[in-house]
Amino acid sequence: MQFSVTFRHMEPTDSLKAYARERMERIRKYLPDPISCHVVMSTERHNHRIEVNFQLHNGLTIAGHETTENMYSSIDLCIAKIERQVRKYKGKLEERRTRPHGVEPLPWSHSIVKEAFHGVDGDHGHAPGAAGGDGHAHASSESRSPDFKVVRTEKFHANPMSVADAIVQLNLLHENFLVFRNDTDHKVAVVYRREDGGYGLIETGAQN
Repeated sequence: MQFSVTFRHMEPTDSLKAYARERMERIRKYLPDPISCHVVMSTERHNHRIEVNFQLHNGLTIAGHETTENMYSSIDLCIAKIERQVRKYKGKLEERRTRPHGVEPLPWSHSIVKEAFHGVDGDHGHAPGAAGGDGHAHASSESRSPDFKVVRTEKFHANPMSVADAIVQLNLLHENFLVFRNDTDHKVAVVYRREDGGYGLIETGAQN
């Protein structure tokens, strides 16, 4: 298994790298043939954050992150979280040994959009109805349409997998939704978490 560590906004140390590697080895026994493990350690003020990403031969990705006031504690808590998830889905991970032949992942991008309202003075961040003085600002703001701005774009691949595998991947990544390519009909679909604790599925009509 390839192992790499990236340090951001902090001095790299061999002791932290060795400690992280030792902790990552603890959960290898639960993983079917991991290809690589990449760890990112970063600090901001008093926060020490770690992000871990395991890439498996069967196409699944296992990820986790944690932030505390001590990097060693962040490592321990992150690995404990990943270990619980991996043990929970160990059977599913072993079942999905290989990616379906002849089906390649599709590139997709996900953009996060911020909605901004403009008042008469050109300020941002004021919602419609924020009136001042004689109330003319209220009327003006209501007559204007909100502006939408893309504040972040993330690129990823829609990997081929079954709906069941997509839900497993969703949980292993600790995400709220996952775009994937259904391995039965090759169509792009989305699984997402519902507020009631269940999962939803969005299917697309276009075939690729």
